[in-house]
Amino acid sequence: MSYKKIIPFINASNEVKSNVVSLAFEYANSGADELIIYDYAPNEEALEKLLVIGKEVVKLVDIPVTLGLFVKRFEDVKKALYTGCNKVLIKYSLTNDDKVIKEASERFGNDKLVVELDEVTELTKDFSQKLKELGIDTIMIKHVDVSDNLRASIKESVLPILIRDSLTRNDLAELMNIPNVESVSTNYFEHKEILKAKMALKDANINVNTFDSQKEFKEFKLNSDGLLPVVVQDYKTNEVLMVAYMNEEAYNNTIQTGKMTYYSRSRKEQWLKGDTSGHYQYVKSLSIDCDSDTLLAKVHQIGAACHTGNRTCFYTEIVKKEYDDTNPLTVFSDVYNIIMDRKNNPKEGSYTNYLFDKGIDKILKKCGEEATEIVIAAKNPDAEELKYEISDFLYHMMVLMAECGLDWDDITKELAHRR
Repeated sequence: MSYKKIIPFINASNEVKSNVVSLAFEYANSGADELIIYDYAPNEEALEKLLVIGKEVVKLVDIPVTLGLFVKRFEDVKKALYTGCNKVLIKYSLTNDDKVIKEASERFGNDKLVVELDEVTELTKDFSQKLKELGIDTIMIKHVDVSDNLRASIKESVLPILIRDSLTRNDLAELMNIPNVESVSTNYFEHKEILKAKMALKDANINVNTFDSQKEFKEFKLNSDGLLPVVVQDYKTNEVLMVAYMNEEAYNNTIQTGKMTYYSRSRKEQWLKGDTSGHYQYVKSLSIDCDSDTLLAKVHQIGAACHTGNRTCFYTEIVKKEYDDTNPLTVFSDVYNIIMDRKNNPKEGSYTNYLFDKGIDKILKKCGEEATEIVIAAKNPDAEELKYEISDFLYHMMVLMAECGLDWDDITKELAHRR
């Protein structure tokens, strides 16, 4: 089911990179559906800075990111999308080159481009039809005064509308209720809880994306203390972080805020995880077990889960049997992390440091040699040799990734897009 979106925007022009990244992270964890980060300055320095910011934000957040930039050529759009961002926002008055837009949409698809108009008066049915034929996905309008004329223009558009508004004069619910308005982009919710605004919109019968529990707390089987045990896992690694308990109030507050909230048996009171330490747990999913008596929470853990400062509460090993716990999903990350450690902390006699010292040409030469060895080994009926050659190639490829500023998150996200 489609829903109306709240999309915070961040003007990255003349802003410190770390401030943009931290604000983007805050927005993503407070309930934003997507993000828009833009800098329309017409120079290469501003573009490169924006691309660096975009790449870092895409790695950090789990919601779609749109980059708004000065587009004069197809290559500008390509560079932006290669950061991993979901869409590119084009200011039509600056680009004003339909060939560039058409080439980009044909190359990357007609769901990758958003056009920003300077004046609401530019929004006509014919113009929106032209943009659709060019491969535009959405039209952004701004500085709106809600009127019958505006509603009529939005209704006639053949493309969905994104309204950018500071919400100092206009009401969010009123903008959301205009037919054909798909989303509202605003900077109003800086350092505010977006989920709370969504709850209010939901109460006003506006379809927004919130946490909705498929079960009421009364349907769960509670323990002898009237509490529900909660097992907490990292949402990416599945590492078990901690076990805690919830009463009905804690459960409902978790749903409403998107942050894990528990009931303290020792203090006999509700507590928001991270309220004093800053080590919040942002909810990704909640699942109940087959007996409806234990909750599994998958979260984005900030900092340490344990009050001792350890990442997980389960750090004390008491019994262990030797076993092979090799996991192909973690081996690549482990090897890559070692390579990065060598890059950042050189070790005398290290072959990895030898490659970094020799530079990109040497690394590329080794990748080429190992790729050739794979081809030769593949012609041999014995797969053992092929196994070693593939391993050598993957190692040198990871050195190349580290040299070029890529990691496995970049690769897996790109593969996920293609899937």
